[in-house]
Amino acid sequence: MQQHGDQYIGGAWVASLGTDSIPVLNPATEQVIATVPAGTGEDVDAAVRAARAAARAWGATTREERLDHLTRLRDGLAAHQQEIAETVVAELGAPIGFATPVQAGLPLGVANSYLEILAGYEFTEQVGNSIVHAEPAGVVAAITPWNYPLHQVVAKVVPALAAGCTVVLKPAEDTPLVARLFARLVHQAGFPAGVFNLVTGVGAVAGAALAAHPEVDLVSFTGSSAVGAKIAETAGAGIKRVALELGGKSANVVLPGADLARAVNVNVGNVFANSGQTCTAWTRLLVHQDQYEEAVAIAAKAAAKYVPGDPTDPATRLGPVVNAKQRDRVRGYIETAVAEGARVVAGGPEAPEGLETGFYVRPTVLADVTPDATVAQEEIFGPVLSILSYRDEAHALEIANGTSYGLAGGVWAADNETAAAFARGMDTGQVDINGGRFNPVAPFGGYKRSGVGRELGRHGLEEFLQTKSLQF
Repeated sequence: MQQHGDQYIGGAWVASLGTDSIPVLNPATEQVIATVPAGTGEDVDAAVRAARAAARAWGATTREERLDHLTRLRDGLAAHQQEIAETVVAELGAPIGFATPVQAGLPLGVANSYLEILAGYEFTEQVGNSIVHAEPAGVVAAITPWNYPLHQVVAKVVPALAAGCTVVLKPAEDTPLVARLFARLVHQAGFPAGVFNLVTGVGAVAGAALAAHPEVDLVSFTGSSAVGAKIAETAGAGIKRVALELGGKSANVVLPGADLARAVNVNVGNVFANSGQTCTAWTRLLVHQDQYEEAVAIAAKAAAKYVPGDPTDPATRLGPVVNAKQRDRVRGYIETAVAEGARVVAGGPEAPEGLETGFYVRPTVLADVTPDATVAQEEIFGPVLSILSYRDEAHALEIANGTSYGLAGGVWAADNETAAAFARGMDTGQVDINGGRFNPVAPFGGYKRSGVGRELGRHGLEEFLQTKSLQF
């Protein structure tokens, strides 16, 4: 077991100022695989002061200097792909077949994209008799979740550094090991002391201290809408900028004329990927009433291919959820759905057979779910798909927009034009048309309670910039 007692502050690994530690569990075995420091407000203050001390010099660096450091960081990510994947398997439970291309590969792709964006980005613009400069926002607090632990770190830290900001990262307490690995790669890339800092700790202590710190200029948070609201309130009191990527309850709408089998099979894979722990997952499948039972049968058959198992086995498609609390929460939602009249056509709340150890949940498909049901309104964050029926397109749009969230979605139709026309009416930040692939340079973020601001691509870089106008 690895026992860590240090934080990465001011360009060095230094002893944490607190005495408490956080156990890191393997969700498949329930064994403690490491401990990390439970950072205190004093740790956070030291990290923020280091970031503030480095901010002006780093903000004044040239594009070429930032590209040089970020290229070395990208090369480090590329060289450690296997270690990254294995680390995420161990602390999150993501199957190795998923962790390798997504949990390790996607952050590398995002880092690459920011090298290209930074190389071509115009930081000055002539507007009439003014020159408008895009300047660094300052000291950034990056608070990241456990479900895509390295991707979310890279999606915040790399554009912030590219913009000329300095960063204090507070990763999720369930998955701090890949964040420590990232800090090691930052150090090897030779960034100046204080440009990047890492404090591990629990959200209520380290995260809260970071969001409230008077020397933090911008808080970038990914997590639940409830915590995001608290961070926004705290940041607002300090007149800080916030970027919030929060929850989702995304609808996948299959219009008449679409390839029903493909749409349903893709939806099942979408929801069960990463054990359902994806904020953009299409957890509500909307099908016309005339095709409803056919869709239910297709989904039940598809779900049978997702057998929970050992995440280190390349054949495993579904691993455990992250911890016992999450497992119990997801099972509780399934039980609530049944109590409210849903029909279980695959899975259920019981523990999977032969998996008494580990935080496993049966991949579950629920039919006869009504639009106002708890599982159709609240984010479950587990491998649970709800199937709803609609009468016509107007009814489908009403259901799709009938939640407090608006992060993602899908639309399937006989042609892209019909699907896109429907998608334009959806109150959501991104919509996949007829199975369109995830685009790591397109803006990512939500409407309504799904958040404020955008990540990825040019929009993601601009979250960390502020403008200054010089008039001549």
